[in-house]
Amino acid sequence: MTTSSGTSRIVLAVTEVSSTVVVVTWRGAGHITACLDALACQDRPHRTLVIDNASDDGTAALLAAHPSKPRIVRLPRNSGYAGAMDVALSLVDTPLLAWLNDDAEPAADWLGALEDALGAAAAAGARLERPDGATQSLGVHLTADGYGADAASEPVFGFCGGAALLRTDVLRSIGGVPASFFCYYEDTDTAWRLRLAGHDIVAVPSARVTHRHGVSTRPGSRQFHRWNERNRLLTLIRCAPAAVAVRELARFAAITAVLPVRRNVPRAANFRVSLRFQVVAEVMLRLPAALWARRAIGRFATVPRGQVWRNWADR
Repeated sequence: MTTSSGTSRIVLAVTEVSSTVVVVTWRGAGHITACLDALACQDRPHRTLVIDNASDDGTAALLAAHPSKPRIVRLPRNSGYAGAMDVALSLVDTPLLAWLNDDAEPAADWLGALEDALGAAAAAGARLERPDGATQSLGVHLTADGYGADAASEPVFGFCGGAALLRTDVLRSIGGVPASFFCYYEDTDTAWRLRLAGHDIVAVPSARVTHRHGVSTRPGSRQFHRWNERNRLLTLIRCAPAAVAVRELARFAAITAVLPVRRNVPRAANFRVSLRFQVVAEVMLRLPAALWARRAIGRFATVPRGQVWRNWADR
């Protein structure tokens, strides 16, 4: 309070909001409240945007009743995590955009830790922990065959999409989120394009998030492996050196071809012949769009694809 000529004047401090936290949910009635409660306890001001993928389990009512009053956008159909994030990107008007899974509960200083550690980087990833406290992921590690795997140590190739902070304008400048992926590899593909454009990605172990991994998508299921295998190959076509993309496409097709006559086939769903044929068919159907995206990515890339691969594959 200040005084002037015997009168009182109240001066209100306006705190600038830098980040919008985007939560994508689908049938999240069993866990969305805990996620929003944790966001309401953040020690850094922010906006919360929830994209509801046409949930039919009471999620909409829970969102509408939550005391934090998040902005809610309900989609007419389930567009997956990638599709919903693409919608969110068109709506966000803050400099920073956080990705947060609806089955995640961030610690109170999670967002502040990410904002403070971002520095000149384009993206910062959090530490995802299982409910028992064990570390699930510090980010994404790029394997020698082009899989995006959970990274257990720094430095990281990319961020895990379960909990991360990105610069909104940079994300838009590299083509946004690959909406057609539906689910999985949207984070690896985005991180790869950031690397190609010369941007840094940092891991922030102090930004802790408890993550009930796979509540909606059931890791190990047929759908999980379908999205995982298909989107890995599409990411390679879009982002990897041509020789790597061709090699992995040929390897996937060759393994698929010999499975019917092979003995002792692994029982995992990604070795089912019908699933693998579906993956091949979907990749071929999407190949023209993936090649078009590859050309577009090449136009904004400042680091050669081969250099990114040598720097990060199986590091």
